[in-house]
Amino acid sequence: MLYFYLIPLKRIKDLIRFCHINKLVFSFSIAILFLSGNKSFAQDEQLMLDTVSKDSIIEVAETVYEFSIDSLKYKIEDLSTARIKDSLWLEEIYSSSLFEEMYTTILDESLEESEINYPELTTELLKERLEELNKRTPFRVEYNPSLENIIKHYLKNRRTILERQMSLSRYYFPMFEEILDKHDLPLELKYLAIVESALNPRAKSRVGATGLWQFMFTTGKMFDLNVSSYVDERSDPLKSSEAASKYLKSLNNSFNDWDLALAAYNSGPGNVSKAIRRSGGKTDYWQLRNFLPRETAGYVPAFLATMYIFEFAEEHGFKNIASSHIPYMATDTIRVKNQITLEQVSKLTNLDMKELEFLNPAYKLGIIPVIEGRDYVLRLPVMSIGKFVTNEKTIYEYAQKELEKETLPKYYEQPERIRYRVKNGDYLGKIAQKYRVGVSQIKRWNGLKSNNIRAGQYLTIYPRADITQVANTTAQSTAQSTHVNTSGEEKIYTVKAGDTLWSISRKFPGVSIEKLQKWNGISGTNLKPGTKLKIPQS
Repeated sequence: MLYFYLIPLKRIKDLIRFCHINKLVFSFSIAILFLSGNKSFAQDEQLMLDTVSKDSIIEVAETVYEFSIDSLKYKIEDLSTARIKDSLWLEEIYSSSLFEEMYTTILDESLEESEINYPELTTELLKERLEELNKRTPFRVEYNPSLENIIKHYLKNRRTILERQMSLSRYYFPMFEEILDKHDLPLELKYLAIVESALNPRAKSRVGATGLWQFMFTTGKMFDLNVSSYVDERSDPLKSSEAASKYLKSLNNSFNDWDLALAAYNSGPGNVSKAIRRSGGKTDYWQLRNFLPRETAGYVPAFLATMYIFEFAEEHGFKNIASSHIPYMATDTIRVKNQITLEQVSKLTNLDMKELEFLNPAYKLGIIPVIEGRDYVLRLPVMSIGKFVTNEKTIYEYAQKELEKETLPKYYEQPERIRYRVKNGDYLGKIAQKYRVGVSQIKRWNGLKSNNIRAGQYLTIYPRADITQVANTTAQSTAQSTHVNTSGEEKIYTVKAGDTLWSISRKFPGVSIEKLQKWNGISGTNLKPGTKLKIPQS
């Protein structure tokens, strides 16, 4: 029997077509699983099932697309129709702004100074629900005015953020629950990842903690999370969730109290032990709050508030939340045998690059390396797994050809800089890949001490020029030599279409971009065709 986890209609149709084409005889049933008892999820799935008809089982013609490199032609078989992307949803889930907003809420906002006005939730009703929640979780969920204010603040001012997190949770929560259950831990700990990272696997805090579970470099090493130039396993959803489960279990064994274990997870067990001593031996979190770091003082309340809102989502009007069109259970992994890039995988499988980056967030530069003693995997939608395996030899052959070309002196440093404005969802590896430079170079050019960047920030970048462009520039230099006129001890060069200060400087020995700017009173780098430039012979 084959089970699906909240798989949208078009996914079911694709799988039916895939199996029909391969003449597999099978029976399947769809197990409708809800998150946090949310009835609306079940209603959505029933509507989906009602839509499926016999017309869904149709014959799909096999399609083949070709591409070539170095005169060799490659054929990639595609057994499914073109996949329709929900671009708006993709932009939402890849946004990194959620983490900053959640982190700022916990760290900076004081929610206890004045009562939050949210008449839709009365104090008495909240007390009843918290008491009900307390009965079904090992965490102490007790009413207090501070928790009430945080819950009302989230409901009133963070509604859009919560909706987006509920959408993301449909992908991540099944993964978290499976690992937490394996370690015999409370499944409610899945809400901790929302407080830690807003479900952003590439989230990085102000002190350098990284990933869904916000591991520091040293702590990550303790739990076998490897960090290298290519890979940061703190951003690997499965490996980091495994490490977080082990760490949380050890903290609870030490403090024998889940509230204190959570506080220790956030600020370190040493700070919790100090707080216990400073309080005179108290072990109740709410009595220790004033002795804990400011961020930790808001940490457990944020966790409890998030748990409450997700558990009572339908009661607060969170209905028909758009779900991921790639449920976790509808993805699978392939062990990578030869080095390959996500860009190559995107080209060869016809998958959206952002989709691949979402499914494989641990690869910092978009490169999946092959290192002895370590297994690195590529996660793909199940509908693309078969395509990759079927064409595995061709795919690796193509990747190898690309790699061989990269090892040649293909790129030359182009000293002409640009100013790049960071967008939501950007990270250094992505920008570096776009301009074919290194992350370390971007950091050096901009004086960055960490990989942290923010939307709206400007970066100075010196892109690399393709060698073919350099060759063309050289050819143009010869053809345009007739446009250089001698006048006394200086030459006059007439700018042509496609010219840059860099390309012009290469035409004349000893001439740099800075000299061209100085001699001609140019402050920027933009040139207009027809402009006359002075080129002193000396």
